[in-house]
Amino acid sequence: MPDPPVGDNDVLVRIHAASVNPLDLKTRAGDLKVILPYRAPFVLGNDLAGTIVAVGSRVTRFAAGDEVYARPDQNRIGAFAELIAMDQDDVAAKPATITTEEAASLPLVGLTAWQALVERANLRPGQKVLIHAGAGGVGTIAIQLAKHLGAQVATTASSSKLDLVKSLGADIVIDYKKQAFETVVRDYDVVLDTVGGETLEKSLKVLKPGGIVVSVAGPPDPTFAKELGANPVVRLAMAALSFRIRRRARRHQVRYSFLFMKASGDQLREISSLVDAGTIRPIVDRVFDFEATREALAYVEEGRAKAGKVVVRMTP
Repeated sequence: MPDPPVGDNDVLVRIHAASVNPLDLKTRAGDLKVILPYRAPFVLGNDLAGTIVAVGSRVTRFAAGDEVYARPDQNRIGAFAELIAMDQDDVAAKPATITTEEAASLPLVGLTAWQALVERANLRPGQKVLIHAGAGGVGTIAIQLAKHLGAQVATTASSSKLDLVKSLGADIVIDYKKQAFETVVRDYDVVLDTVGGETLEKSLKVLKPGGIVVSVAGPPDPTFAKELGANPVVRLAMAALSFRIRRRARRHQVRYSFLFMKASGDQLREISSLVDAGTIRPIVDRVFDFEATREALAYVEEGRAKAGKVVVRMTP
């Protein structure tokens, strides 16, 4: 691929590391064509850490040589590469206290956790939150963020990962292979769902009236369709896809909200401050070299990652 063009508001970043996300697998499989109508060929990769090598004429926040991390806008992905151009508003200075590989693991899952718990759920001190798949990429960050926000945190995990999620701050840990979570917790204010399907439907039962389940794995809802600027046909289709879960939520007197995370340099700066303060620590499962990117994708797709994120390193 040719070097990406640099717009007036863009920074050109030499990528040192990027991380693998389920979003990459879904995009490659074509599962998100309605939301992300990319035209092939395109480069995968949704978050990264690297060094700025050039800036556009209107860039004021950054200069060549700055170490940064980012989740590019959904229309400008391509982190499995040596170079990427992004709007300066989507970029933040890399946290100083962690490695480049650790920084690359953070943007997408960190922004997902922030937008779910802070923006959508407005999680407050003393509230109770259930975070599914606590040892996953989103879960490991969400547990730590929820504890920072003063919440009581329950999470689901397999038996081999119980100690990890406890070390991240989980107050209640449910071994989902041995216990049905809906029989263990009740009257919760918030559920963060990263699994979807039956797990999402059962999550409605653990919420108190007025509670909310924020899902990154469930069906898109009308609010998301509106935010996306979708045409009337697509809006109708998304409303139909989520009709059942929204109806069940209303019966339980709770709310259902679908979240498709957005790029935000401002929120990444908030996350950086928490990382440098020692409040949030990234969890990296394994690092692959750039030449083994396909193997890294397969490693995630086959469910071989034990906890946290898988990272691709572009430079030694």
